Amino acid sequence: PSPINSMETLQTSHFIDGKLVPPVQGRLDIINPADESVYGKSAAGTKEDIDAAVAAAKKASEAWGKTTGTERAKIVRAIAAAVEKNKDAISVKEAIIAGKPLQEAAWDVDDVCGCFNFHADMAEKLDAKQGQVVDVGMEEFVTKLYWEPMGVVGLITPWNYPLLMAAWKVAAALATGCAVVLKPSELSPYTALDLALLAKDAGLPDGVLNVVTGLGPEAGAPLTVHEDVDKVAFTGSVATGSRVMHACADGIKNVSLELGGKSPIIVFDDVDIDIAVEWVMFGIFWTNGQICTATSRLLVHEAIAPKLYARLKEVTGKIVACDMLTPARDDTAYIGPIVSKAQYDKVMGYIKQGVESGASLLCGGGRPEGAPSKGYWVAPTVFTNVTPAMSVWREEIFGPVLAAMTFKTEAEALSLANNSDFGLAAAVLSADVPRSQRLAKQLKCGIVWVNCSQPCFCQAPWGGVKRSGIGRDNGEEGFNSFLQVKQITEYKSTQPWGWYIPPGFTRPAPSPPEAPNAKL
Repeated sequence: PSPINSMETLQTSHFIDGKLVPPVQGRLDIINPADESVYGKSAAGTKEDIDAAVAAAKKASEAWGKTTGTERAKIVRAIAAAVEKNKDAISVKEAIIAGKPLQEAAWDVDDVCGCFNFHADMAEKLDAKQGQVVDVGMEEFVTKLYWEPMGVVGLITPWNYPLLMAAWKVAAALATGCAVVLKPSELSPYTALDLALLAKDAGLPDGVLNVVTGLGPEAGAPLTVHEDVDKVAFTGSVATGSRVMHACADGIKNVSLELGGKSPIIVFDDVDIDIAVEWVMFGIFWTNGQICTATSRLLVHEAIAPKLYARLKEVTGKIVACDMLTPARDDTAYIGPIVSKAQYDKVMGYIKQGVESGASLLCGGGRPEGAPSKGYWVAPTVFTNVTPAMSVWREEIFGPVLAAMTFKTEAEALSLANNSDFGLAAAVLSADVPRSQRLAKQLKCGIVWVNCSQPCFCQAPWGGVKRSGIGRDNGEEGFNSFLQVKQITEYKSTQPWGWYIPPGFTRPAPSPPEAPNAKL
């Protein structure tokens, strides 16, 4: 039987040094956002739990860090296979806890498997890369490069893609030879524990992957300041990311941050309206807009704005609020609830601000038609006649709320798009290829989509600029962020270097070897 099927064990434990262990203190309620019922409990981690997990990771990192990439790849691929085998059970948990339609959760699990397999490939390539010779321009010296694991890494991940966001960091960390302490969101912790159990079954040595659940101040903060943690990788809000960075600064600790966004999607007047509307909707209503890269600022050319708005209102009204386990239908788009009461209140607060500031409510603004009377449901919402000063345009809402403005010229669109504190992603929809490529190069962000929104591939780097963070997940860049490079330079000449020995010095001839038994 699969080790992940028992909710009784998952909801009461951390995973430390290869074992499910009870918390030092209490437990937290895990709420089903669709109906506000208690789905289960989770261990409330504290500094004591973090200390135990870091100690286990530090002990395990010595041997794990000395394995070859090929050895690690075998286990990382086995983890991918184990996740795939348990896809149905994992998808159900993710759907319920994160408020995702089951089809979306299942796609996320597929991406998790792909992520582990990609990083297994990268681990094997790392072996071939070790000892790479650098031409330093002097034949007397040979310089070679070697890549070593960071050591013990603390990973803090969000609730919107519980297992996938963990996989992005865990897969890279394991593949590079790091030992891990993972602190998942307190709102959606179960599938991180599933991952640890499956990894153990796949052959991962005890202590290499540890999971401590709980709240940020009680569990996340002690992890970021722990003296035996060599690197911290965080995905979450700007405010929390800033605190993480401050904590790492005190210890001069390596840190990577994937933070918020307020991404624009620019729609020119040469698009197919139906195709454009679908990408606009997917960019903001997929995962209920609870995506850091959500293209939540719509810039539409004034010549097509009335037609696009009308079509957008019509199609958005057909999105169905569904039970999370509703089977998918090709002719229906589904939306789930907001993940928590606090997030629901935040989203509704922004909608209220939008109305009060004078934006026009094209659709949405309340609970979706057909939604249950309980639960944190927000209808897909679109504001038009928005101005750059409005909070719905400037601030990350992290919900299904789209703010729209019109533009006349390419230059105006670019200026409005770049006028943001964030720089995570952007999208350009246009039939004019040179224009799209021109804008893509000028947009100040880490990710640009042309004629689409939100595609994500573990083979490509993911991250932003400005207040959207530092560093990258995924791709070669994300893999390398868990490595530190060492140069080894050897002096190959038999001649003296000539710095302390005066010119004209002649090296004495070596003494002839002694004849065998000469001293007998």
